[in-house]
Amino acid sequence: MTDTTHIPAGEAVSGQQRRIEEDLTYRVLASFENTPDARLKQLMQALTRHLHAFIREVRLTEEEWNTAIGFLTAAGHLTDEKRQEFILLSDVLGASMMTVAVNNQAVGDATEATVFGPFFAEDSPEIPLGGDIAHGAAGQPCWVEGTVTDTSGKPVPGARIEVWEADEDGFYDAQYADGRTAGRAHLYTDADGNYCFWGLTPTPYPIPHDGPVGKMLEAVNRSPVRASHLHFMVTAPGLRTLVTHIFVEGDPQLEIGDSVFGVKDSLIKAFVEQAPGTQTPDGRDLGNQTWARTRFDIVLAPAGT
Repeated sequence: MTDTTHIPAGEAVSGQQRRIEEDLTYRVLASFENTPDARLKQLMQALTRHLHAFIREVRLTEEEWNTAIGFLTAAGHLTDEKRQEFILLSDVLGASMMTVAVNNQAVGDATEATVFGPFFAEDSPEIPLGGDIAHGAAGQPCWVEGTVTDTSGKPVPGARIEVWEADEDGFYDAQYADGRTAGRAHLYTDADGNYCFWGLTPTPYPIPHDGPVGKMLEAVNRSPVRASHLHFMVTAPGLRTLVTHIFVEGDPQLEIGDSVFGVKDSLIKAFVEQAPGTQTPDGRDLGNQTWARTRFDIVLAPAGT
């Protein structure tokens, strides 16, 4: 029977034991040598090297390995067409943001990208400039405006802007029991690259934390709450697709930390509250209700950068 005596991390491993472990890694790496796809070969061998190095560094116990398998199994059982626990896991480990960083390199003053999130939906309704994405979702009305330009400052007409957000209770329409569409839409910039729409003032909310990812966050004493934000995806021919969101200046959660590491200083914007009766930009009558306004000027990087 294999000796499973645990050697605590940091303690010396004998030369004989080290050679046994290194030989195993070598044999697994060699098993991928005949992979026809060069990129797949690179990925599998790098994964093997890092995974084996992690196991050896922490001297992983069999009990801990079984716990990890159980965790991933539970994540798989919970995942369905409306909930993706593995994306959630990637987000809270910062893997999603690292992938975003690697694939959206800094180019001039191009707007920074951030995580996509699990609640984007295809086929959102189109609204005209000045339209309302809320579609009845609860929350404080918010006027959002800005321009879309390229890195040379040239306006981008006809850019498609997808926007989506949670309601004031922290729920996206995908989480509604009645299946209605709310808090999302798309629109296009005008001939001068301008855009504007009504949305909701974002509020903080917890990511789904009733599953294995939530239990992990609880075990490590981390908050599941996301900082208040509004999602954008902007596309235009010849320019790099931008997936990002903006955050609310002064949100206390910014100091505590965003549970998926999505905040960047350049994406924090002032959402200025307006008193009841303040005239709206488009003449909309909001009665005796407060509302907010913000500006987000978007700069798109060239395609292929």
